[in-house]
Amino acid sequence: MATGETGFDDVTYDLVSVQYHALKAGHDYGQYVRDARNAGQEEIAAFFEQVMAEDSARAHRCHEFLVQLGGTDNTSPQDG
Repeated sequence: MATGETGFDDVTYDLVSVQYHALKAGHDYGQYVRDARNAGQEEIAAFFEQVMAEDSARAHRCHEFLVQLGGTDNTSPQDG
């Protein structure tokens, strides 16, 4: 595997990047849901919840791939 400027292979770096951005966006979407609900826009709030769930699934999938690539599973997302 090619090693990027970070010292990590490119695939690992890419997965970490996608995971980070999915988690960050998921955090931001929580505010968007609240904003839509406060504006009485339930359909839009539901859309933001759907997008948040998709990003959460994306972050979980990245985690699975990172474990496959030899990472440890001591940072699994907590349910609840």
